[in-house]
Amino acid sequence: MPRNACKIFQEQKRLTWKFRKKSLSLLKIKQMTFDNSKTIIGSRIMLFFVTVLALAWLAVAYVAKLIKFPLFGIEDGIWTLVVVGIWVIVAFLPMILNYQFLYYSDEGEKLVFRYFNAGLVGGKKNTVEIDKRTFTGYNTESKLFGLNKSIILFQQVGQRIAKYPPIHITALKPDQKAMLLESLAMHAPKV
Repeated sequence: MPRNACKIFQEQKRLTWKFRKKSLSLLKIKQMTFDNSKTIIGSRIMLFFVTVLALAWLAVAYVAKLIKFPLFGIEDGIWTLVVVGIWVIVAFLPMILNYQFLYYSDEGEKLVFRYFNAGLVGGKKNTVEIDKRTFTGYNTESKLFGLNKSIILFQQVGQRIAKYPPIHITALKPDQKAMLLESLAMHAPKV
């Protein structure tokens, strides 16, 4: 009998450990906080690097005249157009795709979003705080052939449903997008 009791105890201990492990992983999913500051900083560093490169090209090619043209069979005007074209793409692509810095937290009683445009010209800083009990769901939108993605949040306000302006999630990494959408789906009421 004691051997059997020992086996039962060990089995209960193993099942308890499995349950704790699963509940701990659920707790990690339920409460999360993240931001995409590394992506935005990387974008700004890239813009700085390309700007320095473009200015150095202009200084070396036209002011100091250290490069003999044609270079690799291509004239100076074409090289300048290529360098300026690269700068324009790096500078304006975040604006076209609506890159936004995004901070998200679902800890506590509220879903908290802090965001602002992260393009060449910074935008107004916005904060959306939605009580989890009044959160009614979200929609996702894609524009520009799926390159520009955003979410629209909904909240119960009295007898009506309030719709928030789109929050652009294009600058989020794929795993951050998945975590955000999973968290929102978890907090949305089940239909």
